[in-house]
Amino acid sequence: MKKTVFVSIVGRPNVGKSTLMNRILGEKVAIVSSKPQTTRNCIHGILTENDNQFVFFDTPGIHRAKNSLGDYMTAAAGNGMEAGDVVLLVCDVTRAPSKTEEGVVSYLKKSGTPSVLVLNKVDTADREQIAETIAAYAALHSFDAVVPVSAKNGTHVNEVLDELKQFLRESDWFFPDDIVTDQTMRQYTAEIIREKLLRALDKEVPHGIAVMIEEYTEKGNLTSIRAEIVCERASHKGIIIGKNGDILKKIGTYAREELEKVTGTKVYLGLWVKVKENWRENEAAVRNLGYDRKQIDGDDSGKTAKKIR
Repeated sequence: MKKTVFVSIVGRPNVGKSTLMNRILGEKVAIVSSKPQTTRNCIHGILTENDNQFVFFDTPGIHRAKNSLGDYMTAAAGNGMEAGDVVLLVCDVTRAPSKTEEGVVSYLKKSGTPSVLVLNKVDTADREQIAETIAAYAALHSFDAVVPVSAKNGTHVNEVLDELKQFLRESDWFFPDDIVTDQTMRQYTAEIIREKLLRALDKEVPHGIAVMIEEYTEKGNLTSIRAEIVCERASHKGIIIGKNGDILKKIGTYAREELEKVTGTKVYLGLWVKVKENWRENEAAVRNLGYDRKQIDGDDSGKTAKKIR
């Protein structure tokens, strides 16, 4: 008998939400970096085991929006949270609860949505600190389960999946059993390129970057990709390209190597850098670069989840 559960993964930026989902799935679906606000869209990850299908919503980190892109990310996080049968609140075990976690708890109490608290990064804390953090969250809310983990190392991650099994319900599966995400290869490719940019660049530059896939064609054993990297300032363009094009070449090499593993083909990757001044501040520019608030407001994923429930 088939069973399904929709799981919303929420929390502050840089607490390890995407790393946790990738670890549970056993495959890289969402990009990761040490920089906050890496995830911009609500990424769907699908795990099918025997008769059970777990559908994860990896949401952007909850933060105070400072521009039009931030507004989009905040809306994506809220929509993703509301779509779940259960909320997986991921927190840094070394940090006390903040207004962000208190806001999520407020939603949980009003909605009555079941919840699992995941305290990540236990590899960086001692037992006393872990116990203190558990106590602090227990004072906020009665979670259905609390699981301390290290998403980076995989410690106790299987226990998270075990706890989620209690929320499975009889229903037809929403996704085929042979996929781990509903992202298109164009979307995935853009994210992989952005991940390499995040890792190669410092300070504020990476947050003002978007990637658009202008061409994606597959022919035999060759995948040809043309991607446009959009940045906010002319000075940022020079940083991205680097002296004699060294930085851009390095980014292209790292992205191509990963994409070849995913596609199983040779990859030709052409990268171009374009300046759109302060695009994050401009709602129309944000929308044109693929971050359309109207698509979130009209997204049926949450409605579909509620229909299946």
